[in-house]
Amino acid sequence: MPSMSRALLLGVLLASTSAMTHAADPTPADDPYIWLEQVSSPESRAWVEAENTRTLGLLEGDPRYAALDADALKILEATDRIPMPNQIGGEITNFWQDSNHVHGLWRATTPASYLTADPHWRTLIDLDALSAADKASWVWKGADCEPGAERLCLLNLSEGGEDAVTLREFDLGTGTFVDHGFALPTSKQSTAWESRDGLLVARDWGAGTMTESGYPFVVKRLKRGQPVDQAAEIYRGEPTDVGVNPTSLLDGQGRRLTYIERNITFFEGEIFAVDAHGVTKLDMPRKYRVQGFAANQLLLRVDQDWKDIKAGSLVGFEVANGRVIAHHILFTPGPRQSIDGVLATRGHVLAAIYDNVRGQAWSFTPGAKGWAAKRIALPDNSSVDLASSDRTTDEAYLTVQSFTTPTSLWTVNAATGAAQKIKAIPPRFDAKGLVTEQFQATSKDGTKVPYFVVHRADIKYDGSTPTIMTAYGGFQISETPVYQATRGKLWLEKGGAYVLANIRGGGEFGPAWHEAGLKTRRQVIYDDFASVAEDLIRRGISSPRRLGIYGGSNGGLLMGVEMTQRPDLWHAVAIEIPLLDMLRYEKLSAGSSWVGEYGSMSVPAERAFWEKTSPYQALRKDKTYPEPFIWTTTRDDRVGPVQARKFAARMKEYGLPYLFWENTEGGHAAGANLKQSARAIALETTYFTRKLMDPVEPPSVSVK
Repeated sequence: MPSMSRALLLGVLLASTSAMTHAADPTPADDPYIWLEQVSSPESRAWVEAENTRTLGLLEGDPRYAALDADALKILEATDRIPMPNQIGGEITNFWQDSNHVHGLWRATTPASYLTADPHWRTLIDLDALSAADKASWVWKGADCEPGAERLCLLNLSEGGEDAVTLREFDLGTGTFVDHGFALPTSKQSTAWESRDGLLVARDWGAGTMTESGYPFVVKRLKRGQPVDQAAEIYRGEPTDVGVNPTSLLDGQGRRLTYIERNITFFEGEIFAVDAHGVTKLDMPRKYRVQGFAANQLLLRVDQDWKDIKAGSLVGFEVANGRVIAHHILFTPGPRQSIDGVLATRGHVLAAIYDNVRGQAWSFTPGAKGWAAKRIALPDNSSVDLASSDRTTDEAYLTVQSFTTPTSLWTVNAATGAAQKIKAIPPRFDAKGLVTEQFQATSKDGTKVPYFVVHRADIKYDGSTPTIMTAYGGFQISETPVYQATRGKLWLEKGGAYVLANIRGGGEFGPAWHEAGLKTRRQVIYDDFASVAEDLIRRGISSPRRLGIYGGSNGGLLMGVEMTQRPDLWHAVAIEIPLLDMLRYEKLSAGSSWVGEYGSMSVPAERAFWEKTSPYQALRKDKTYPEPFIWTTTRDDRVGPVQARKFAARMKEYGLPYLFWENTEGGHAAGANLKQSARAIALETTYFTRKLMDPVEPPSVSVK
C-alpha cells in the first residue's frame, strides 16, 4: 500500500498480522469467512496449504514454468546489474543480492572506485551470516544515519519482510555494531537523530500509544545509555491520527532542522519544529509532502492552493526560532506536469519533473531574487528518476530508462547542470522490432486518459495480439515508462504486448488528477481503465479473448473491481496483494489510515458507494467471470493476506473458477529475496501464457 515520510505514504506502516482485526469490531452475520482473517490459525494455514497445492500443481506443472522461472531469476540475480548508489559519509553504499547472497550484503566503496567497471567493495553487513547467527530471516529495510558525521546508523531489520522492524546501531567506520549502542525492539517505528547521542523515537511504547491505523503517535527523546522505558515524552498526537514521525535534517551549510510530522489523514498533516525550547507548530499548508532541506528551507510539494501557491508546486519554507519567516516557490507545474522526486545537494535542489508522463531533470539554485531554474540535458522520451545525493557535495546520481531502453545511471552536477552516463545494464531481452506508442482514450465523462502500448511493429490489427495491461490509480502515485526487463524477456520477446494506463487517482498530472477519483468519485478511476481497454479493442491491438490485466495493492483493488464490473473485457486477471473487502477494510490491518483515499463506512454516502463497488461483495454466483490468479503473502503486515483469501473462498463457495497462491514470506511485495520474486513473476507469466497466448486454453483444475 501506499510513506508520509516515504515511510508513511507509499508504505503505510500497518498493524501486525497477529491482530488483523479491530478488537471491538463485531463479526458481520453475513460473512462466513471471518475465520480466514486469523492469519496464523491452524484452520487458515490448512486452507492456504490446500489452495497452494492446487494452484502450484497447475502452474508449476506447466512445461513452460521452469524456463520462465530460470529466465526471471537470471535477470534478477544478474551480476552486471547497476549497483544503485546511496551517498553516506563520503562513501557510496549499496545493498546487493545475488545467488550467493540471498538475504543480501550492505557494502561500501569510494566515489572514485564506484565509477570504475568493477568497484572494490568492502562488506558492511552480511545479512545471510547475520540471519544464520540470529536464527532469523532478516530482510533489509534500510539505514537511518546520523546526518552530521554520517558514521553512526540505525539499521532497520525486518523479520520475513514485515514493515515492523528491529533497530540496531552500526558504526560505518569500524564496520561493526556499536557495543551498548542504541537498540530498539521490533515495532512499527521511526527515528530522528537530534545529535550523535540523542534520538527522537516514535514507536509502540505500550498500551494506548498506537493509532487506530497501527502507527505510533507518541514521540519520546532517548539519550545514549538510557533505558528505552525511561525515554522522555515530548509530543503526543491523537489516537485517530494516521500517525506521527520525527525527522532531523542538515542542509549543505550544516544548519539543522528537527521536526515532527503529525499525519492527521493520509493526505493532510501538521509540522512541528523541535528545539531546546520545545515543540512549535509551523504555519504551513495541511496537504503536502516533505521533499528535503536546502538553503535553510524545508522543501515541500504543496498539494493544495495555499496563499500564493498553486497546488502541485515545489516550495521552500524558511524556518527560524520555531516559526516560518518566508516561503519561496521553486517550481509551479503546468496542467500536464507533476513533480516526481526531489533531492537536495550542498547548494542546490534537483527535481524530476514529468510533462505528459515524460521525464525531465531540473536544477534549482537559491539567490537574492529567489530560485533560478536550469534544465539538465538528458535523453528525451524517457523516465528520469533521482537516485542519490549528499549535503556535502553537488554531485548526485539519477537514472534514465524507457520501456525498451535499458536503465542507465548518470552523474549530474547540480551546480553546473553537467550530466554524464556512467553505467548501464545490458539489454535483457531482444527489443528489435518493438515500438512504443502513446495514445489517449476517452473516459465515460469525456476525460482524455493517456496510455502507453509496447508491441511488435508488425502486429496484425485484428485483435489477435496477447496483451497484458496494468495501472495503479491511487494515492497520487505516478506510473512512468520504466525498463521492462522480466516482462520483456518473458512476454514481449514472445510476441505479447504491454499496456500502461495513466488513469485518474495517480499523480501523473498533479493533485487534481488524484483528487478527481477520491472516495465516492472513485468510479471515474474504474471507468478510465475500462476506457483504455475499449480503445485497445477499437484499434484492433487486442480483444477480450487476448486481453489480461494485473495490479497489486491498490492496483489489486482496481483489478477486483474491473473483474466484477467489466468481465466482458478480459480473459485473465492477476490480483496481487490486494484490498478486496472494502466494507471491512477499515477494520483490517490499518485500513483506517486510508479513509482519505477510500472514504469511511461510517459515512452513509461512502458506504453506499462501496456496497455496490467492493469486489468481495460484488461477486455473483450466476455471473461469468474470467478465472483470476489471486496471490498474496502471509507476512504482509501492510494490507495483509486476508482479503485475498476471503475473495477466493467466496469464489469457491459460488463454484466460480479461480487460482490462489499465498507466499509465506515477502511482506507487501512479491518475495523476501530474489528467488521468491522470480517465482512470483514466473507463476504469473505462466498464468497469462496459458490464458492469452495458447491457441486453445489448457484445462484448469476443478474447484472442490
